[in-house]
Amino acid sequence: MAHPPPSLIPDPAPPFASRLMAPLVRFTRMGAASGIVLLLCAAIALIWANSPGAEAYQHLVHLPVGVGAGEASLIRSAEWWINDALMAVFFFVVGLEIKREVLIGELRSPKAAALPVVAAIGGMLVPGLVYAAFNWGQPTARGWGIPTATDIAFALGVLALLGNRVPTGLRVFLASLAIADDIGALLVIAVFYTERLDLTYLAWAGIAFAGMIALNLTGVRRSWLYLIPGLALWWFVYKSGVHPTIAGVLGAFTIPATSRVDRAAFNAFVRSTLSTLESHPETPLRTSQQQQAAVQGIEDACNKVQTPMQSLEHALIPWVSFLIVPLFALANAGVTLSGSLTAALSARETLGIIVGLCIGKPLGITLLSLLAIKTGLCTMPTGVTLKMLHASSWIAGIGFTMSLFIANLAFGTLPENLNDAKLGILTGSAIAGIIGLALLAHATKPPRVPLGSALRA
Repeated sequence: MAHPPPSLIPDPAPPFASRLMAPLVRFTRMGAASGIVLLLCAAIALIWANSPGAEAYQHLVHLPVGVGAGEASLIRSAEWWINDALMAVFFFVVGLEIKREVLIGELRSPKAAALPVVAAIGGMLVPGLVYAAFNWGQPTARGWGIPTATDIAFALGVLALLGNRVPTGLRVFLASLAIADDIGALLVIAVFYTERLDLTYLAWAGIAFAGMIALNLTGVRRSWLYLIPGLALWWFVYKSGVHPTIAGVLGAFTIPATSRVDRAAFNAFVRSTLSTLESHPETPLRTSQQQQAAVQGIEDACNKVQTPMQSLEHALIPWVSFLIVPLFALANAGVTLSGSLTAALSARETLGIIVGLCIGKPLGITLLSLLAIKTGLCTMPTGVTLKMLHASSWIAGIGFTMSLFIANLAFGTLPENLNDAKLGILTGSAIAGIIGLALLAHATKPPRVPLGSALRA
């Protein structure tokens, strides 16, 4: 979900509050910032769940929280609100990213999308099969979807640690692979982790979804007008038995991807309006109504030239990256390490996840990518070597957020299995991330210049 920060007009004399907040602002604009916050929250949850305050942690996670009043109230645990409600916003942003990539990004061209899509397929099939081999014929086999996921925030955060050493082609490949992986994970959740299905509520969900499509087709570009039918869609999907976060993705697909004015009209309007601002440079901007109107006109034009899809994605990404996903980690990464750690690590589900993320992911991605390249179906991204591609396949083994999410669906009613699964996710993701970073650092290391050549130069 990382995007390059926008270019901002320089502030020659920032106020004291801005100077005070400057280090925090600089941190949030780092490519690896969201991954660092996510890692910190996971560490806090893990330490807290195994400290003398473990009971307080469990109490907070399961604290009843309600909205509404009387019979119309909805009371659920804090964990439920985070996993089922707030994470719907996360999946809404995922849906916006998928739509953007399909319409104008790397997935718009079948040829450009071929390699990351093939890699994503390999990165889901092989880990799923590895997990199934460890858990065949056991109740824990339903967790096969856990090691198939890739955490895009962590994966891109690892790339950001190496800065400009990582070629653009590799960043695009890994981001596109993660997006394609998200699509696969959503299908897995919708098809394989839906316990029951209420067709009446599903029909109502279809009506709400059709209403949002109708808003798009009739030219409605105000994003807030999609909120009420979007909430109705979430509620009906939840009541139907399908996981409510799927509503976030469906809702995102209905958000308009076209702007109200084209770029040529925007450029012409801004140029003509700027002449108004430049016509009286001696007049203070705050005292000239004509110039104030010109500034407001430019602001309105900027809003109209951006698509609702772009505006919403830009507005929601900071909230998702620095609040929603860290809260999810805080509520779900609290693995209890009581008892024998060796026994927990040797549990079928734990081993299946660790081996799936650390062996299945790299093997599946690398083998299917090589097969697609050798057969001429795909081409290697510009500036990317085989070593770099292999290193990125390890980084894609960081399952974390999506893996924890699927684990809750698979073992939500089996606390012991869920705890072992979480341990496998944390361990496997850490191993895959560390190995992937080491391999990529080696693969992108600048070539050594012989001493004699350096002296002659």
